[in-house]
Amino acid sequence: MNKTLTALYDSFYTPPQSADTRAEIKTIHKQLILKLDKPERRLVLRLIDTKDRMTEDTSVDSFICGFRLAWRLANELNNYPESGRPTQPGQTEQDTRCAPQER
Repeated sequence: MNKTLTALYDSFYTPPQSADTRAEIKTIHKQLILKLDKPERRLVLRLIDTKDRMTEDTSVDSFICGFRLAWRLANELNNYPESGRPTQPGQTEQDTRCAPQER
């Protein structure tokens, strides 16, 4: 099910256009190249990649949780009979209509 929800996320999610941020990343990357040796650069870039993966995973997880909440709410709303009152647990809509009226 998570694969299906992840595919749904991918179809709806549009990354924000952030030209300023991309330019800033390139500038900082050039500064790293000038100031750090190759092993240190690799370490910093691994750190950034890991953080980016965490952020992406959190975004997908948030979407899936929101979708599941919406699904549960929709199912809950479908349990309301036409009278507008919720049915009791284990009681069907038909049972509600056929129950004797309280006086």
